[in-house]
Amino acid sequence: MSTSARNSRSKAYWLVTTEHLKKGLWFRDDEDYRVGMNYVAIVAFVYKVMVLAFVLMSNHVHFVLYCTEEEARAFINEFKADCSRHLALKYGVRDLLRRNRVVIERISPDDESFERALAYVQMNPPAANICLHPTNYPWGTGGVFYNGQQAKGTRLGDLSRHAIRKRLRTKRSLPADWFIGEDGYILPESYVPVELVESIFKTPKRMDFFLRNSSKAKRRLEFQGNDIPSFRDQVLYAAIPDLCQSLFGCTGTSGLDTIQTTELVRQLRRRFSADVRQIARVTSLPMQEAARMLDAP
Repeated sequence: MSTSARNSRSKAYWLVTTEHLKKGLWFRDDEDYRVGMNYVAIVAFVYKVMVLAFVLMSNHVHFVLYCTEEEARAFINEFKADCSRHLALKYGVRDLLRRNRVVIERISPDDESFERALAYVQMNPPAANICLHPTNYPWGTGGVFYNGQQAKGTRLGDLSRHAIRKRLRTKRSLPADWFIGEDGYILPESYVPVELVESIFKTPKRMDFFLRNSSKAKRRLEFQGNDIPSFRDQVLYAAIPDLCQSLFGCTGTSGLDTIQTTELVRQLRRRFSADVRQIARVTSLPMQEAARMLDAP
């Protein structure tokens, strides 16, 4: 057996990242995020993958996993497939994630690579300027570690099969000791090995050090002019039809000319304090084009 084949079948830590969607959003509203959160738990259970940290951003996702490389690839492919079915049923959007490239990188547990990878994942929302700290972002493991509180929710074992199927959109038999929170998704504390992650970092202060010194934290300091977070992507995305209606008498961006699109981009900046990256994400404009419109006289 070759070394590469042997490595693909050995359990290890992996950083799994999808590329940013250039057009369209993966998660458009809170319901999409709730569905995504449940798929993380269900797919991890099905493929027996240990999820140590993750974040669902509007146009990409990140995971830190412990499993074989084959299991990591199967996990992310199934997660994308499940989300694709949801997008097709809800929005009629097909093939949005089919060509969404995935990068799977092995993480060494011996040289602080694990700590840096987890910090990189956790710091995505602050780097996108949609919250001040990972703990303020609900769609992932940002508030799971060192929070000093027990998970509050309803045990799946206390719900009927019909209730579980209705809430989670799955027929699978899931662990009875998992909790579903008030927001309608399986709490990450149910399946993320919180104590294991905390034992690797050893102390909250050490985790905070890696968060503050991650590449995402440095990128935020480099590109953001202040520490005031902007609105989340789904807020801007939901506001665009109303803006188009009030400004141009139409309900979408497809019929806008260059002048109108420029005005929409500037209104998003003025009304929501959105930066060029966020504007590009929610409008599906190339970032260079969005920047040009913001800078045009």
